[in-house]
Amino acid sequence: VQELVIENGEGALKTYKFYPTIERTKLAFKLGQVDKLTEMLDPAPFHTWNSAVVQKTLNTNQVVTLFFNTQDKILSEKSLRQALTYAIDKNSFEGERAISSISPSSWSYNPQVKQYNYEVDRAKELIEELPSEVKKELSIKLVSTPALLNFAEKIKGDWQKIGIDSTVQVSGVTPSEFQVYLTILDIPKDPDQYPIWHSTQTATNISKYSNPRIDKLLEDGRVQLDLEERRKIYLDFQRFSLEDLPAAFLYHPNYYTIERK
Repeated sequence: VQELVIENGEGALKTYKFYPTIERTKLAFKLGQVDKLTEMLDPAPFHTWNSAVVQKTLNTNQVVTLFFNTQDKILSEKSLRQALTYAIDKNSFEGERAISSISPSSWSYNPQVKQYNYEVDRAKELIEELPSEVKKELSIKLVSTPALLNFAEKIKGDWQKIGIDSTVQVSGVTPSEFQVYLTILDIPKDPDQYPIWHSTQTATNISKYSNPRIDKLLEDGRVQLDLEERRKIYLDFQRFSLEDLPAAFLYHPNYYTIERK
């Protein structure tokens, strides 16, 4: 445990404690070692405590995202990526439903994109239509950041309902090799997402996504100065990329502050 002691300017001292895991952080609150938790993604079990006050703040500048490895031998099939996305009950998460990699508060946000609502039957139809060689290898390895482990387990359960086995692995860093990676994407203030999706950006395009149409839209968006024309470019970028689905955008996360009464 690391500690940082800061004077508040009036002579009083405030101690900040940093714990290595979410579980250890919550245990410290249960044991009375700390009186306040901040930036928690999951308020359980304290939301049921009469002795705790829980405050919620929505962050629409972040989106919990499933990145698909589009070069993987089975996830290169767009229909499989779509089936996995349809199978997830996105309204079961602690946050506001997301449909895009661009914030709903942005001037370039497109609400008229394919939304992949929770449709188990549609997911099963897409699975049935997959090539036989893909159906033979339908086992998914899902890598998750530590903070999203509980949500990764929910996704695993949803995939089991459509007959897909999966395993969950935790990684504190972005994995160099993966099939599906669950993490939180910080949405840039400007809609330019060239580093995330352009095929030349091998270091930051973690989905290994390559689509000439998307490349051209991202290139045009960077050089277009007319705001309305630029907006049209990013509306198209969202529409076409969401159809292709290199990543599934699940929800904008709530962050919780938990304080002892």
